[in-house]
Amino acid sequence: MSQGPRTGLAAVSSALLAMSRHLEVRDVLKTIVASARELLDAQYAALGVPDDHGGFAQFVVDGVSDEQWKAIGPLPRQHGILAAMLHEATPERLADVREDPRFGGWPSAHPDLVDFLGLPIRDGDEVIGALFLANKNCPKPQGGCGFTEDDEELLSILAQHAAIALTNARLYERSRELTITEERSRLAHELHDAVSQKLFSLRLTAQAAAALVDRDPSRAKGELQQVAVLAAEAADELRAAVVELRPAALDEDGLTATLRTHIQVLDRAHTARVTFAARSFRALPAAQEEAMLRVAQEALHNALRHSGAAHVDVTVDRCGGGAVLRVTDDGSGFEPKAIRRAGRHLGLVSMRDRTSGVGGTLTIESAPGKGTTIEMEVPGG
Repeated sequence: MSQGPRTGLAAVSSALLAMSRHLEVRDVLKTIVASARELLDAQYAALGVPDDHGGFAQFVVDGVSDEQWKAIGPLPRQHGILAAMLHEATPERLADVREDPRFGGWPSAHPDLVDFLGLPIRDGDEVIGALFLANKNCPKPQGGCGFTEDDEELLSILAQHAAIALTNARLYERSRELTITEERSRLAHELHDAVSQKLFSLRLTAQAAAALVDRDPSRAKGELQQVAVLAAEAADELRAAVVELRPAALDEDGLTATLRTHIQVLDRAHTARVTFAARSFRALPAAQEEAMLRVAQEALHNALRHSGAAHVDVTVDRCGGGAVLRVTDDGSGFEPKAIRRAGRHLGLVSMRDRTSGVGGTLTIESAPGKGTTIEMEVPGG
């Protein structure tokens, strides 16, 4: 029995870590759903993000096999229980969801759901999703729900984490679509607001989680109080990083200065060590420098978000009248023969297009477990 609180704390910790390790919305959703199912020991879990047309823009599940999911068919619509959570914005805890008058429209291949716990995910006054669990793995009271009031309270805390993660992921994905000048100025303002407000909320939810753990309260509260301390330190660190994100245009600072500042911020924000060196580099025409910057940003994104690298090294060297950019990481790597399939996911098509657009060549060397080197060579003007 002593393992119960530890398991719960580990699941909460996983949800917290997901916010720093995963910034793509889909990855965040999957982590939140898996954490919810583990935390409350349910057979099924799902999280839906609504669109503006009565359906779901994204819907992820945990506990359902790929074969089952394909058999279920199209994404669900916002009706019945799901609509109640999204539009009425109220929690739902039911002993048998099939007996609820709003139950209906479930595909024939859908798994049988019995006891049910669902909550809206809020960002301020806006409902941005619905998180629900079904079929708790425990003996059910006669005619009662396996999910308890404590489960509902704990899931509400996780729903707040989900709102934090979704908000941060959306900010990040939007920032990647901006130009370097727009990205830095907007990111500085949005990160300042989001980090200050959301991490303050994080501290409050960690304190609330401590109040739920009653099997070893002294140890559990001590650990979660430490989470609150770390969250406060993270806020200070990110605030310092934001200060360094001063608005700076490529045509004003040049490629090496812009890259150096960008990499200094990445080095502070990630656990991986990110280094930069420029050797005998001389200024290039604006089009070449713009292309090199974009390729470097995409390669750094891949290394830091997908490869699990501990060290990423970026260099810019003079090469004849032009220059060569190298981004090397010691991460998981991939099979070059699969590059056609992986190309769009890793942004390799975009990198090739940018390189060829300025008359350059792009070389990619990688192998599973051997890291990756991306080399871009461009001619001078």
